[in-house]
Amino acid sequence: MPQLRLIAALAILALSGCGGSSDAGSTRHVVASFYPLEFAAKEVGDGSVSVTNLTPPGAEPHDIELTARDVARIQDADVVLYLDAGFQPAVEDAVRGAHGTALDLLQGIRLRRPPDKETRADPHVWLDPVLYAGVVRRIGRTLGAPERASALSTRLLGLDREYRRGLSNCQRREIVTSHAAFGYLAARYGLEQVPIAGVSPEAEPTPRKLEAAVRRVRESGATTIFFETLVSPRVAETVARETGARTAVLDPIEGLTKDEASRGDNYFTIMRRNLAALRSALGCR
Repeated sequence: MPQLRLIAALAILALSGCGGSSDAGSTRHVVASFYPLEFAAKEVGDGSVSVTNLTPPGAEPHDIELTARDVARIQDADVVLYLDAGFQPAVEDAVRGAHGTALDLLQGIRLRRPPDKETRADPHVWLDPVLYAGVVRRIGRTLGAPERASALSTRLLGLDREYRRGLSNCQRREIVTSHAAFGYLAARYGLEQVPIAGVSPEAEPTPRKLEAAVRRVRESGATTIFFETLVSPRVAETVARETGARTAVLDPIEGLTKDEASRGDNYFTIMRRNLAALRSALGCR
């Protein structure tokens, strides 16, 4: 009989411990697969969520490998924010077994196909402020914070107006990029992307592709070859040497560099730097 009473007491303690943990855990735990989703979750959550980014500053997100701790975080999260379409295969594999809410933020968006024969769709929707505003609203509904999501969406639509004004009167419309990350941005603002490599920044362009890019740069009169912050500028520099063009940074905002993170840069500051770089390269007035 004393043994039964001891077992019952332990069971009550266990149940009360579980209940206490749930009550104390009012903060929702969100795992974001890379920076733009982390930024949106933190802005929309506004302190009511704890956000973990699986891609650390300075890392290129396409081919990150997850640690056992990362996989555990995905399994234990209340919400997992990620992109499907082969953007981060390791994350997609881990998410399939997640017990929380896994939200594919490309779902419902008509994805662009790259200009070459790649089978993978282009996932870089966050570079179009209007599409990114839609992503933000979905995150707001998932986190139960539609008002804060609406406020961030309004800021994004203001950024869209800045881009429309800034790119409305330009001498050139072609943007030569080291990889095909800017198709959504180009489509939104009436530009034409001329990518040297495909959707994946690690894909090395073939000699034929390099020759085609050099020829296209000469035909278009482009004065600038854009490279990125998280990958080697070698290919862009090669095309620039062949054509007499200069190089400049156009950031796909797939992640922050360590310097950007330390000085407090965010999506908006980098997008405005991108706008300034585009205006300079395209001879905009």
